Amino acid sequence: MVDIFDLKQYPAEPFKIKSVETIKTVTKEDRIKAIEEAGYNTFLLKSEDCYIDLLTDSGTNAMSDKQWAGIMVGDEAYAGSKNFLKLEKVVKEVFGFKHLVPTHQGRGAENILSSIAIKEGQYVPGNMYFTTTRYHQEHNGGIFVDVIRDEAHDAALDVPFKGNIDLNKLEKLIDEKGAENIAYVCLAVTVNLAGGQPVSMKNMREVHELCSKHGIKVMYDATRFAENAYFIKEQEEGYQDKSIREIVKEMFSYADGATMSGKKDGIVNIGGFLALNDDELFGKAKELVVVYEGMPSYGGMAGRDMEALAIGLEESLQDSYIEYRVKQVRYLGDRLKEYGIPIIEPAGGHAIFLDARRFCDHLTQDEFPAQALAAAIYVEGGVRSMERGIVSAGRDVKTGENHYPKLETVRLTIPRRVYTYKHLDIVAETCKHLYEHRKDIKGLKFTYEPAQLRFFTARFEHID
Repeated sequence: MVDIFDLKQYPAEPFKIKSVETIKTVTKEDRIKAIEEAGYNTFLLKSEDCYIDLLTDSGTNAMSDKQWAGIMVGDEAYAGSKNFLKLEKVVKEVFGFKHLVPTHQGRGAENILSSIAIKEGQYVPGNMYFTTTRYHQEHNGGIFVDVIRDEAHDAALDVPFKGNIDLNKLEKLIDEKGAENIAYVCLAVTVNLAGGQPVSMKNMREVHELCSKHGIKVMYDATRFAENAYFIKEQEEGYQDKSIREIVKEMFSYADGATMSGKKDGIVNIGGFLALNDDELFGKAKELVVVYEGMPSYGGMAGRDMEALAIGLEESLQDSYIEYRVKQVRYLGDRLKEYGIPIIEPAGGHAIFLDARRFCDHLTQDEFPAQALAAAIYVEGGVRSMERGIVSAGRDVKTGENHYPKLETVRLTIPRRVYTYKHLDIVAETCKHLYEHRKDIKGLKFTYEPAQLRFFTARFEHID
């Protein structure tokens, strides 16, 4: 059995709890009614009906006393806010980029980058797609190409740095399509849909060298940069004695720019940015941020939000915090593995992903096993999770046919500084009970399917 008092393996929280939010339990009868009313889509549940909410780590974090104090010094000037100047200073110091364009959240940055950097018909190679990222790339005429290493698509394979780009795949694409037809390389650190898998420093360096040789820019999705840095410190030779801050600085020295959702490793509830080194791209980005977001000195964020984000970025670099963060996630993975429950291995930095293919092996992928499993987890324990499989993958923009990802998963996403180890014990026990009765989980079919990003608002019913 896992010893939860093994502080080396699972560190205690490096903080004290100063304020609490009451949560309520909802009866199983009421949970059944709630999921039916939500069309078996956990996104459509009311938060007050969820006992433990693991839908996402995006904007669901608990801010620190210093961040809340920062809220009170918000400079809400329409232009030239002092909080923007602080955020700009922190981003330059932490990541090393020349320019900052604030946005309301990560997808705002994705929209601007895709608009200014992609020409119709260009290819955008990346280490596995992400839903909103690929939408913005395709909406702006780009063609996404997955160049992640093959091992990332094998949920049961436990190897380090499954988020790495396969250099042979990338070089082959450049040779076949021509460097001029590559918009940029989109490198996510970590890779969400692969299970929160990290990218090694060696791989970042090699991708940078290859792209530099061909004049291709490398743009990072920096959303969970601190978690990625911890994996490098823990698992890559030569980095054990380096601080998280030092590792992050080197990571981004191999990038030409980055999009960032501050709602994850920025440990805030709203905010994001686009950071760039290229002066010309920055000029175009400043023009578009006015159209889509707001003035270049606030870009969709209030002054108080920029202050909180600047403080949160600094806090995410604290070695004691990020070790606890990653190992709390790992704790849930270890509990689930004790019960024989199939997950993506190794455990990632922000979530544990149940392997719905193996969990619900009686259902075909067209019966949406991950969607069905997420709904069942809510009914069983009041735990809200998220489907990450065929529903999230959507349809091919040209053929209209479903994408069939190799990974069909349910994401149990852990908000930062919100839940305790005991909460995770309850999640594990819920999954254990369901796994013992997994044949009772019924497949689903659409009753409503939106054309874009269907997983957010689609509705389902059980297949008779």
